[in-house]
Amino acid sequence: MAMHLPSNKGRGRRAPMADINVTPLVDVMLVLLIIFMVTAPLLTAGVPVNLPESRAKALDQEQKPVQIAIDEKGQVFVDDAPVTDEALAGSLEQIAGRTGADGKPPLIYLRADQGLGYGKVMRVMGELNRAGLNRVSLITNAASK
Repeated sequence: MAMHLPSNKGRGRRAPMADINVTPLVDVMLVLLIIFMVTAPLLTAGVPVNLPESRAKALDQEQKPVQIAIDEKGQVFVDDAPVTDEALAGSLEQIAGRTGADGKPPLIYLRADQGLGYGKVMRVMGELNRAGLNRVSLITNAASK
C-alpha cells in the first residue's frame, strides 16, 4: 500500500504562517495604557478635605511623610485609615518610633477641613507634640490670584 503525502507543489495548499501578528497586542497595550492614565490620578485623592488657601511655597521632601487628615465631621485619618480619638495617641507613638535615615522622626502632613473647629485641630496637634512629632506641616490649597 502506498501512502499519499501532501506536498506544496502546485496544488494550492499554503504553508503554515510563521509570523506573529503584533497588531492585537499593540491594541490591547494601548487600551491598558489609557485605562492606567485615567485611573492613576484618582488613586491619589485620599480623604476628601476642603483645604483653606495659602500663599506659602511647597516644601522639599526627603522621605515619605505621614498624612493625617481631619474631615468635616471631625474624623481623624492616619494615612487614609480612620483612627478613633482614643487610639490616636497610640498610633502617633508608633509613628514617632520610626526614624528616617537622618535619625529624625518622619515629617507629618496635617490636612484639616476648612469648616472644622479650631479646637479639634489643636487637640490633634497637641497629641502630635506629646508623641514627639514636631515636624508638622499644615497643608493648604494654593491661593488663586
